[in-house]
Amino acid sequence: MITVTNLGIQFGKRPLFQDVNMKFTPGNCYGIIGANGAGKSTLMRMLSGQLTPTAGTITQGPGERMSVLEQDHFKYDDCTVMNTVMMGHTVLWDIIQEKDALYAKEDFSDADGVRAAELEEKFAELEGWNAESDAAALLSGLGIKEDKHYLLMKDLSGAEKVRVLLAKALFGNPDNLLLDEPTNDLDLDTVAWLEDYLSKFENTVLVVSHDRHFLDSVCTHTLDIDYNKVSLFAGNYSYWYESSQLALRQQQQQNKKAEEKRKELLEFIRRFSANVAKSKQTTSRKKMLEKLNIEEIQPSSRRYPGIIFTPQREPGNKILEVHGLTAVSDDGVTLFRDVNFQIEKDDKVAFLSHDPRAMTALFEIINGARKADEGSYDWGQTITTAYLPLDNSAFFNTDLNLVDWLCQFSDDSSEIYLKGFLGKMLFSGEDVLKKASVLSGGEKMRCMIARMMLRDANTLVLDSPTNHLDLESIQAFNNTLRTFKGNILLASHDHEFIQTVCNRIIELGPNGIIDKRMDYDDYITDERVLAARERLYANQ
Repeated sequence: MITVTNLGIQFGKRPLFQDVNMKFTPGNCYGIIGANGAGKSTLMRMLSGQLTPTAGTITQGPGERMSVLEQDHFKYDDCTVMNTVMMGHTVLWDIIQEKDALYAKEDFSDADGVRAAELEEKFAELEGWNAESDAAALLSGLGIKEDKHYLLMKDLSGAEKVRVLLAKALFGNPDNLLLDEPTNDLDLDTVAWLEDYLSKFENTVLVVSHDRHFLDSVCTHTLDIDYNKVSLFAGNYSYWYESSQLALRQQQQQNKKAEEKRKELLEFIRRFSANVAKSKQTTSRKKMLEKLNIEEIQPSSRRYPGIIFTPQREPGNKILEVHGLTAVSDDGVTLFRDVNFQIEKDDKVAFLSHDPRAMTALFEIINGARKADEGSYDWGQTITTAYLPLDNSAFFNTDLNLVDWLCQFSDDSSEIYLKGFLGKMLFSGEDVLKKASVLSGGEKMRCMIARMMLRDANTLVLDSPTNHLDLESIQAFNNTLRTFKGNILLASHDHEFIQTVCNRIIELGPNGIIDKRMDYDDYITDERVLAARERLYANQ
């Protein structure tokens, strides 16, 4: 349990938020949301003790232990993977260290024997004998194979280090668990494992994430930082988003009678409750529905970008044909072999692979940015593509301002026309005169989306489109793709994106492909597909 009393933080003369009073209780998971710069990570740093608040206090229950997902990927480079994980339980780790030091002494005294006995008792109480096996189970669940458990951290890749640090945070069943962007650099299978783990976790969890499916799956409450206030709502992210949008629409309907609005809100609650009750998500297990309160619903001040794709012409019957494509990485790994498929009209395809380089290689090949090692592809004559690459850095190695930058990709060079597209992407006033080279990751992605919108394309090729975007941009992007009147080829780690946009799944591997016309939730639970996936990656 974490209790926050009169909490406030101020930087200079600007208060980020103040007078925050709330209690985070065991058995609940609190998803922290807010626009970029609202103070999500700042709040997490104060709760963890890394940042001292300007006012107020933060307390834990007596004798409780807090665990935090660390972000320094190099801190434990000289430690083994196993030891790094066990360091997550600081009390147990200190006992192990002291025990080892005592038993290593050459002049072991009677007093040392008494102290060793005390430590052994504490060690047993904390189930220390199971520590290594528990740590190994966490590592395996997070995709770190057994042959790496005793390697030094510095011998792991960046993505593997992220998983070890996550295992460290989870280790030892902490009373209070703080996770800031825990799904970063995780593949879809590992995110699903983490969702399942947290759904069974009975202590207190606070999490910041841009992954909406993850938030919906694990969160019982939503903590919204908005208007320099911190507000707590029962329910997951989808409930918060849909209810805030409803409240905004109602606010704009000034002439509507109060009773009519109330009936509309009650109907919304009823529909939402029915959907949640049918779901397998943890929110239903936590009895979220019992706590829903229509009086809580408030419009949000969030700004959502206006992402609109308008195909200039309808696609013909021939979209894309791929024949015998093979791609090998620079280090000699076969990413996919002898791939054949045909994209049909109205196909919105999610591409998957255990190796994310496979999707990037395929998209680069069909967009002319890379040569295939074998095979060919052929676009239909009526097809116009708009490509969002994984790496956009080459587009921003320039000191052009945003208007001039966007002008490079437009047939219409008028400033008003270009500013209109930048405005849709939330660049206004002096923002449009920023140099392209100084943009943040999220701003670069919004510029790339504006560039795509200028294309009037009927086929979108999207490699990890949610990278660097905030929740508002992800939601707006998702909404427009659901209704897009054309074809989509998509690779993403965002479960919600794939599930709500795509009607076909193609998985690439070294032993061929799996091609299924079904949605993502059915794909990952189909037993025949699971068997096919094993064959796809056999002998890897």
